[in-house]
Order: sequence, then C-alpha cells, then structure tokens
Amino acid sequence: MAEAAPRRHPTLDEVAERAGVSRSVASRALNNAPHVSRAKREAVERAVRQLGYVPNPTARALATRQTGAAALVVSGEDPSIFADPFFARVIVGASAALDEADLHLMLCLAASDRGRKRVEELLRSRGADGVMLMALREDDPLTRMADEAQMPVVFGGRPVGPAPRWYVDVDNVGGAREATEHLVSLGRRRVAVICGRLDTEAGRARYRGYRDAMLGAGLDPFPPLEGDFTERSGAAVMAALLAEHPDVDGVFAANDNMAVGALRTVREAGRRVPADVAVVGFDDLTVAQIADPPLTTVHQPVEALGREMARMLVALVNGQDPTPLVLPTRLAVRASA
Repeated sequence: MAEAAPRRHPTLDEVAERAGVSRSVASRALNNAPHVSRAKREAVERAVRQLGYVPNPTARALATRQTGAAALVVSGEDPSIFADPFFARVIVGASAALDEADLHLMLCLAASDRGRKRVEELLRSRGADGVMLMALREDDPLTRMADEAQMPVVFGGRPVGPAPRWYVDVDNVGGAREATEHLVSLGRRRVAVICGRLDTEAGRARYRGYRDAMLGAGLDPFPPLEGDFTERSGAAVMAALLAEHPDVDGVFAANDNMAVGALRTVREAGRRVPADVAVVGFDDLTVAQIADPPLTTVHQPVEALGREMARMLVALVNGQDPTPLVLPTRLAVRASA
C-alpha cells in the first residue's frame, strides 16, 4: 500500500489571499508591526487559524525589520517642487498603491548636502522598507547611494547612464517623435525645440525623439535650446528663438510648463497660435487644458507612473523580482497645433 504524501504546509501567500490582504500586510500583521488596521489584523489571524499556518522563523526575523513605510525621494532644488502638478500627480498615484499595501508614504527632497546626507542615512539604516527615486541628473550622488543601498530601490524615470535594475519610465522618445511628426503633418517646416534639462535622461530622450522626426521628414533639426522645465524658462527660450529665427512656424516644448511659457511669448510678439506658430507640449497636465489656446500635448500617464513605481517597490519588498516597465504615451490634439 502506497504511503500517503506528506501534508504540504500553507504559505504566507495563501494566508494573505484567504484574509483578502497583500502579502506585506499579512507579514506585518503576523509580526505585530505598526500601521496595520485592526480589521486586517483580525482577518489575518482568522486565516492563520483556518489554514493552520506556522510562520517560518527565518522569514519572521526578516519581516520584523519592516517599517511600514516607503520613501519617495526627489533630487530637486526647491521644496515647492512637490507642488508642481507633475510631481503632485506622481504622489497621488504612488500614495494610492502604497495604501493598498498598508504602507505609508514618506517624501524626501535631496537637493542640499544636508538633504542628501539624510537620504543616505535613510538608505543605510533601513529607515524605510524601500525607496523610489525621481528627477535624477547626470552624476547625481543619489545614483551611487542607490547602488549601495541594502534595501529595494525603484527609479521613476531612467537616470543618465546604464539602466538600473528596477525602473518605471514613459516612452519619452516615442512621445516626442509623435509630437514633432504632428507639427510636420500640419505643413510646418521650421520646427524648433525647447528642451528640458540635458543632464536628465528625459530631457535627452525627448530631444532625440524630436531630432529623429525632423530627420525622418528630411528637415533640419534645430540645435537643443535648454530650459529647466519651468514656464519662465519656456518663455525666455521662445523669446530667444523668435529673435534669432523669426521664420519659426512650429515649436515642440519638452513639457507643458515650458510650452505655456512659449505660448505667452508668441502672443506677446504679435504672432497668432497656431496660424503663425503652432505649439506642442509634453505631459498633458491641467495647465494644458486651460492654456490660451488649449495646448496640444503628449499625454503621459503621470499618476500611473507613480502607481506602478509603488507597485514595483511593494513587489520587491515582498521578495519578488519585477521587470522594468515603460509606459506608453499618446498625442492629445487641441487648438494650439
């Protein structure tokens, strides 16, 4: 008579599924970690009893190190960067995904030496379960810190240089190419570009997309004129463009803030939009819809960027190995082009 197969022990994933919570929530509930609601803690305890789950001692030791928080670190120069509509929507998306996993969101600005030192201490001390990094520039010390970190790190947007192991980005090249091709399809032949910062991968990638489209149409691309993603810089670069190239009939700006600044300068110069100069931006923020005229722009899923960064981080915290993700863009056509 054949021997009965040994009884398989239930897993933590099965406990989480039975309780209707994420794996990380189940783990923290079992280890009396903070930031778990009473209802979810009771659901996990009930699932443990029903399944006869017995925690693995090694896994328990690792789980007790969890803090119940994830950090979003932005390498910016101004604390008001978190009020920028782009970052505000990233925060909304990330916060929603972390809430599903019962993780709190910490916001950190790493601009000064003091700010970077605080972030480095956070990474070394495992003061969070994981970190999301954004707005990194070329040779940013945060990139080195991330490489040395003893915790999961997800990049929001690829940094300049070799791609990190885990990141969520948008199709910057494809979006910029589509924006420029749209201007060319309208019969525009002197299409200029207002770049974002060229020490960022997003700024470089969007210029590459513009250049590819111009060369593909047999047109001469303009050299990169760099803004800093603010409305003020878009207005200033547009003024310089009109002074040096009065025959410009189309402009692709690498984000909506700069595009709105360009719109204002074009109107102040007595030109009509889009009759004389057509303008296209990138982001599809609220400012694009209320611009005068409403702005044609590349829609990128900003909230989804934040949400997928957080989901990737939660997967890493739970011991999984997710693959990098590039989100698609699409053109939103309005009155400016």
